[in-house]
Amino acid sequence: MKKLLVLGLCLVVSSVFAQDNVMFGDMRPDAPELAARGEFGVGVRTITVTHADQIDILNATNAEPEPRYDRSLTLEVWYPAVIGEGETPIVTYEETLGRADDPKAPLVPFAFGGRALRDADVDNSGAPYPLIVVSHGFPGSRFMMTYLTENLASKGYVVVSIDHMESTFSDTGGFASTLLNRPLDIRFVIDQMGEMGAEGSDSFLAGLVDADNTGLVGYSMGGYGALNVAGGAYGASYMPTLAQFGLPGVDLLEVNVAGSEAYTPDERVKAVYTFAPWGMNFSLWDKNSLATLDVPVFFVAGDQDDVSGYEIGPRRLFELAANSDRYLLTFEGARHNVAPNPPPAEATTYDQYMRYADSVWSSERMNNINQHFATAFFAQYLKGEDTKAYLDLIEVGALGLYSVADDGSFNAGHTYWMGFQPRSAVGLRLEHLASESAK
Repeated sequence: MKKLLVLGLCLVVSSVFAQDNVMFGDMRPDAPELAARGEFGVGVRTITVTHADQIDILNATNAEPEPRYDRSLTLEVWYPAVIGEGETPIVTYEETLGRADDPKAPLVPFAFGGRALRDADVDNSGAPYPLIVVSHGFPGSRFMMTYLTENLASKGYVVVSIDHMESTFSDTGGFASTLLNRPLDIRFVIDQMGEMGAEGSDSFLAGLVDADNTGLVGYSMGGYGALNVAGGAYGASYMPTLAQFGLPGVDLLEVNVAGSEAYTPDERVKAVYTFAPWGMNFSLWDKNSLATLDVPVFFVAGDQDDVSGYEIGPRRLFELAANSDRYLLTFEGARHNVAPNPPPAEATTYDQYMRYADSVWSSERMNNINQHFATAFFAQYLKGEDTKAYLDLIEVGALGLYSVADDGSFNAGHTYWMGFQPRSAVGLRLEHLASESAK
């Protein structure tokens, strides 16, 4: 694995210095080791799936408490691909700034490039590949984290990112839809990917994806949903808390609540990587409801998060998830936007810019760090590779001693974060708590 990552490092860093061709996800010179691209070419395709006969919570009334509708979900799928001679793995993603429900933030279309080939032939040399499902924030889109989706696909994963209906920039609807549907959408997409990835299906994914070995990536409301699907049922305080969001019938959300006959963890999910998950700041979980969350979780948060909170948000989740082997990576001084791509050039107003940017941290820098740790985490827990040296670190990055011999080997006193260059782990903390159920 290390040999392949070093090869990727050489290829990607060379493009960084071609300043007219830098793209989201490219490695900065100070990027940690595992941010490098992997051995696979990357293909990308857009597909649409329909979750039929779902509760239309935004139109629920006392007279019609459970109206039904079909939920159409647009998916972007990145996968290991064969890049043919003469083919250039460059793709254009079309995105939107603003949000549909805010007249003060009109929708502004924009486009940006990525390092993948649209509709490329699949590379099944390592199939079936683990599945990774990506869930965006509110509002957001399936393109918010292309720096990470492309990167993971290059390392031998099939990565699918969801446009959650009524939760994207272009179709933003009432928050109740996101509260109800986020976990349900994720479960449905795993189902769909499992069907399309089955041997003999008529999909390009046939035989390519192992949905029984799934990882989840969730940002903000995506983290809210991902944790629920993986075993973090919402707790006893969830239902009354939701009344403040103006829900017409909070009992409609019981499907996601601990103790409900309808709720069970999705056993296909083996690991969760979650950025600034929303909900603990409203006490939507408790220790009892989190008891069924027993898969490894990697939390990422800014300690100045003013959306999900920090001490009462991701940190509290990290502390309460006692049956999970879990990590907490903290960007000191960062607020909520620890996950998205960098701001696009079209983000010319403060509100547009701060939909993506952080006030302290460079987005490109955070992106590289996220690529590094997501690579180590999923390799460990989805592929069974030994990447513990990149995860079990001293807590405060700045306190590590960088001590390397002339031949590149580490001296006995070296304690600096594995894969990080000297002076480059400043402002970062990584904590680890082992599962109590495994003791």
